[in-house]
Amino acid sequence: MMSMPPSRRASARFALAVAALGLLAAQPALAKKSDRQQEMHIAAKNFDGFQKPNSVSTLTGNVVISQGTLKASGGQAKVYFDADSQISRVVITGSPAHLEQLDENDNLVFGDAATLDYDNLKGIAVLSGNASITQKGRGDAHGDKLTYNTETSEMTGESAGDGLVHMTFKPKPQPAAAPAPAKSSPAPQGQP
Repeated sequence: MMSMPPSRRASARFALAVAALGLLAAQPALAKKSDRQQEMHIAAKNFDGFQKPNSVSTLTGNVVISQGTLKASGGQAKVYFDADSQISRVVITGSPAHLEQLDENDNLVFGDAATLDYDNLKGIAVLSGNASITQKGRGDAHGDKLTYNTETSEMTGESAGDGLVHMTFKPKPQPAAAPAPAKSSPAPQGQP
């Protein structure tokens, strides 16, 4: 890997920060909206690329992207830029690639898969290869491929293994019943 001048490294960091924003858009119904306004931090052992038309930038080695409550990690991330140098797609791979974030109700949502692929132009997130999405206290979904439409919140799943997509939906917790009022004992007879 060749070394980049400082100005190109700064441009690369900016490009990766913008790429990670695409990951946030992958889960708008799940994502904490304030995360998009937070500072982004990106770490990896290696980086190769820059933000220019129709290019691909690659991060490798312990890739971690975080912004607000969002944390995405994997062994490698590829950032695809379109003809206008805008991010069209972000792909994170790992063993597994991992994504976690708090939703608007502060429930932890996390997903794992061999590949996390977000199409920024269509608003579609695809988790494939032993994919799972879990929202603490609400439920989970498992399959070979889970697809999430960020515009409509529609999710689809496919599975080759046992031929089934597995889902668990947890009931909404019910408020605890109010304690019964304490019974007052009658005053002994002959006492006021």
